Amino acid sequence: MTEPFVRPDVQALLAFLANAPSPKIHEVDAATARTMMMTSRMLLDADPVALPVIRDLSIPGPKGDIRARLYDARESREPGPVMVFFHGGGFVIGDLETHEPYCTRAAQMLDLPVVAIDYALAPEHPWPAAPDDCEAAARWVATSPSVLGRTVTSLVLSGDSAGGALTVITTMSLRDRPAAVPVIAQFPIYPATDMTRAYPSNALFADGYMLTAASMAWFDGHYGAEADDVRTSPLLGNHEAMPPTLVLTASLDPLRDQGRAYAAALIAAGVQTLYREAAGNIHGFINLAKGVPSSVGDIAGALAALAPVIAEAEANRVMAQASGAGIARDKGGARAA
Repeated sequence: MTEPFVRPDVQALLAFLANAPSPKIHEVDAATARTMMMTSRMLLDADPVALPVIRDLSIPGPKGDIRARLYDARESREPGPVMVFFHGGGFVIGDLETHEPYCTRAAQMLDLPVVAIDYALAPEHPWPAAPDDCEAAARWVATSPSVLGRTVTSLVLSGDSAGGALTVITTMSLRDRPAAVPVIAQFPIYPATDMTRAYPSNALFADGYMLTAASMAWFDGHYGAEADDVRTSPLLGNHEAMPPTLVLTASLDPLRDQGRAYAAALIAAGVQTLYREAAGNIHGFINLAKGVPSSVGDIAGALAALAPVIAEAEANRVMAQASGAGIARDKGGARAA
């Protein structure tokens, strides 16, 4: 079998991690694993971008308040789309701090407000607490609450890994039971979309490529999800009438084929879909701007591809809204006559 292409900076990081004396995530408890992820962020990710607005928020959730954080490159702005971001970490680890560098870069490069969601984690809060929180948070942002300080015309949902799954699950929920404003685009990053079966990439990259089979089993054991439920495996659901989508994967990722399969399912359903794969890169690269410097290009390229998708979708929303208002006025005039 041909050896997969591995970038030099990825190879250097993988060699460093293989020789590191620290335990692996699946060898520790959840609290320790969370500390390890934050330590990794400090060592391997770039510093956050300085923004004029970085503000903590509290969102009413189904089982208590949900922490969130607003990032914006502008102090104030006209009404427009807002990105809601769900962090990765296998539904067990990760938080607002671990993904702050990426969220600041996304807010700056897209010139959009980004609201990061600190949904409830397993094992303290097993499935379906995470999708419940994410849906509640997205619906709250859609209402333009006064504490947000922005008038929200539409949502862009995004997230990485577990957060990529939550992106798709939440988008499906808001498609089926619309929120105050529509989801006009989604951006799942190396998403987990199907827990019901093994894909070739699961075996190809089971060990030695950052995310391992052992750690995925550890995450799944803590999460306690029903694998064949669409709120766990959204690939099994209905993909019609989903918003324009950019799917981003990494070629050395055990989850790679789930992302590919999801993009293919969207295309088969007639959804406007872009697919990008970071060749020679590994799972988690949006948090590795320092450890894998070439990841900066992958992030920038994906966000550059996403920007016109959002702009076109928002323009289409405005046109549809104006057309609907015109039809309503015409009907009202006809009735009055």
